[in-house]
Amino acid sequence: MKVRVWIIAAMLTLLGTGWSGVAQAEKTLPIGDGMKVTLEYTLTLPDKSVADSTEGKPPFSFTYGNQEIIPGLEKALSGLKEGDKKRVAVSADEAYGPYDEKKKVTVPKKNVPPEAKVGTLLRSQDGQQAKVVEMKGDSVVVDTNHPLAGKNLVFDVNILKVEKPMKAPK
Repeated sequence: MKVRVWIIAAMLTLLGTGWSGVAQAEKTLPIGDGMKVTLEYTLTLPDKSVADSTEGKPPFSFTYGNQEIIPGLEKALSGLKEGDKKRVAVSADEAYGPYDEKKKVTVPKKNVPPEAKVGTLLRSQDGQQAKVVEMKGDSVVVDTNHPLAGKNLVFDVNILKVEKPMKAPK
């Protein structure tokens, strides 16, 4: 058995890969469709304020090509590899879309929790988020735009890992 391992190692060395070359090839996979990507990021707004970050939290993982992240960021990550760092500017159109005044909706006050006030974040039964922006008499105006709608975003990303997709069991 030891002889067989030595022969394989010698062959790999002769071929120029060696054991470390095999491991290195796995680490340098480019981000592409179906790849599982693990990264750290900081998201800043045009005013330089931090809107979100993985700092102090576990890294973020997603499958590239499954539309699990905003389109502009996903496009910018294509081809990056483990260890790469990049600053990515994403326009509002490629992020959460433009701000839409029509997404401000007036609802009866009885339909919101009694403790709600201007600034309160609400969540509907189907998971849609809304923010109370005005209270007037028996009605409440809620904004159903995504909180980052209409904003250009800047992501600083650090690619920690790029893995091949797992094969589905047969």
